[in-house]
Amino acid sequence: MTSRKTLAVMTARWPGIFASIAILGVSSPSHAATAADQLYERTLMTSADARCRLFKPAVGSALDAARAQARGATLRSGVSQNEVTSLEARAHAKAGAASCGSRDLTTAADRVRKAFDGYSTMLRMTYPGDRATWQADRSVSATIAVWRLSQPSSFGRDRLVFGLSGRANDMLAVANFADNAQPYAARLVLRDTLRTQGPYLNARNAKGLAANAAPRNASRVFGAETRDEAPLTLLPTGAKTGLSFRFPREAGDALSRLDPREAATVEFVFTSRNGVDVVRRAYVEVGDFAAGRAFLR
Repeated sequence: MTSRKTLAVMTARWPGIFASIAILGVSSPSHAATAADQLYERTLMTSADARCRLFKPAVGSALDAARAQARGATLRSGVSQNEVTSLEARAHAKAGAASCGSRDLTTAADRVRKAFDGYSTMLRMTYPGDRATWQADRSVSATIAVWRLSQPSSFGRDRLVFGLSGRANDMLAVANFADNAQPYAARLVLRDTLRTQGPYLNARNAKGLAANAAPRNASRVFGAETRDEAPLTLLPTGAKTGLSFRFPREAGDALSRLDPREAATVEFVFTSRNGVDVVRRAYVEVGDFAAGRAFLR
């Protein structure tokens, strides 16, 4: 694991080499220093870009996506949330203290442009996680509903696709129910970062993603704002019908703040014959959702 001393040393220098910004693939403690180093460099440069307008929007969004991916890799490597927050604060402070026309900043910005220029033109990216994968697609259509960022999931015999769709990047849960049951509502349950000190992780638990979901008393609940018949282009593979639930935009911001290893819970609420609500739960890995969302900008 990266030590506090190693993280602190990063404030003493400017970014040096910007490596390939394809999938980072940093997931073990032995690579924590590499992931944290990338996070520091990319946070510093995104902060400097916000103040000095160093890059064209396409390059800036590519850099921000890579920053978010490095953040996820750093957390996966075992660095604590508090250490990551401290590292980011030091990067922001370093960027804020630099003159926009300084030689060091100009040199670093040139390296960023060379490293990220090609990446900014890519249309699709795959973000693999520990148990699930996000697929990102910058393509948009004025007439056809398409997924721009999506992750499939199965729960029992039912199937789900969760993510962002359309020009507005609406957050949707599109589900197909094997028994043709019709839920009257859906809820998205996410850990409340203001009431908790970190994620609830239990990687050895046989429950899979469910083991990494926060308990209800430590969570925020977002109710779906709409319920509609889902267009064919958004349905799980092979499904002919399904329902689409749209969640508030605030839920996307909340999901982006979570640890990549934890799970979000999607609850579908049904009324049983005796009038008592029945809930079916699906789980989505947070993974690199933040990186995928930044990639779409």
